[in-house]
Amino acid sequence: MKTKFTLEIASPCSENFDKMIPNANGSFCNSCMKNVIDLSKKTNSEVARFIAENKDTNICARLKTTQLEEEFQYNEVSKINNLKYAAVAASVLLVSNLSAQEKEVVKTEIGCSEPVYTVGKVAYNHNTNEEVSIIIQGKLLEAKTNKPFDRKEYPNLMLAVDGSQAVKVNPKTGEFSIKAKISKSSKTFMITITGNDYYLSKEISFSANAVKNKVLSQNIVIEAEELTRVYIAGGLGINYR
Repeated sequence: MKTKFTLEIASPCSENFDKMIPNANGSFCNSCMKNVIDLSKKTNSEVARFIAENKDTNICARLKTTQLEEEFQYNEVSKINNLKYAAVAASVLLVSNLSAQEKEVVKTEIGCSEPVYTVGKVAYNHNTNEEVSIIIQGKLLEAKTNKPFDRKEYPNLMLAVDGSQAVKVNPKTGEFSIKAKISKSSKTFMITITGNDYYLSKEISFSANAVKNKVLSQNIVIEAEELTRVYIAGGLGINYR
């Protein structure tokens, strides 16, 4: 049976998610003494599976606003049906075994042709996805103004590249300098931008020829609308349909 549901946040929390203490189950909020689960980076199927496994739990979560407009679904399988299917499978297996025992074993001979041998030097292709450590430096700019993001509207912007340690973007100049590992054959890298209630993950193109002395100078220009606003919920509401 398919169970459909939507999510809601009745009372968004004003606590700063970035200042919470990360742990294996999410981030711990000292104000309400609970774990806040970050669902904003999960796919729809991952969210559905999480809700199915924790539907009887009081959940505090972080969501993208677009997720509040989504309809999620997961398959809820009855235990009785599972037992029925298991019993049918066992009976089919038993009948198959009995039928096999009743049949006479027929000996067959398979004619094999003479093996063909090739003598020579063995060669193989050894493809390596070698990574190099570089420093990426530049400015984070808003596409429409070609200026740094407004530090009042977008405070505490942090930047990470391909899973590297995030660095703070200079709120006045938009400047950043970050250490990252990239593949020699790669033509893109993945950036992650966070800042209080904003989040963005995006693939950025670059040219390996632009790397000089292990330094890549490149500005990152994005539109403000690309930053997705996220909420921190004091309690996650689940509306089943």
